[in-house]
Amino acid sequence: MVYVPKINVSLMIDSLPYILQGLPYTIGISVVTFILGNIVGIVLAVLGLLPLKIVQLIIKFYLSFLRGVPGLVLLFLLYFGLPIQLSALQAVIICFTLTSSAFIGEIYRGAILGVDEGQWDAARSLGMSFTQVIGHIIMPQAFRLALPALGNVAMDLVKGTSLAAMITVPEMFQKAKIIGGREFDYMSLYILVAIIYWLLCIGISSGQKQLEKRFKLMA
Repeated sequence: MVYVPKINVSLMIDSLPYILQGLPYTIGISVVTFILGNIVGIVLAVLGLLPLKIVQLIIKFYLSFLRGVPGLVLLFLLYFGLPIQLSALQAVIICFTLTSSAFIGEIYRGAILGVDEGQWDAARSLGMSFTQVIGHIIMPQAFRLALPALGNVAMDLVKGTSLAAMITVPEMFQKAKIIGGREFDYMSLYILVAIIYWLLCIGISSGQKQLEKRFKLMA
């Protein structure tokens, strides 16, 4: 006989309050690491503009390594492999900040290169310094160009928080695993948590589109 899994809707409804207790962790980790990833990513993109070979080589290695290593592997390295013991939450935040910053750095690099070179020339002709040009002229335009890709990174971070369950961070997926094991029904709980992640990503996508519309009106 072929096993046909059944979806227990009543269990899903009863478990929802408990699973939502992990929502602050899911949202908190996503927001904190997205902000930190943007800060590091902008620094990487700006430093990459400097005509210094050694700096460019270091940045290329950083981007290549962190984009090429699976997030779960890096998470385990940080949590189990370091000579100092990080807390589970610390390991997750560092892991997601590092991985997101590598992708965000590339996004900003492409966005900066997408800004018309005439903007640089015009700003320099006004006597603006490099930092002034970057801060007041280039980055505002680059951010507008990078916005769609940044939205994708934000969604990946929300979904990626499920990896935190592997080191016992009590986010939504960890909560679903606990109830699934207790009730011997992982299918219903995993479907429930998948729907919650999906709704969160719909919210991020909607916010991204609203920002894009606002920037178009401002342009």
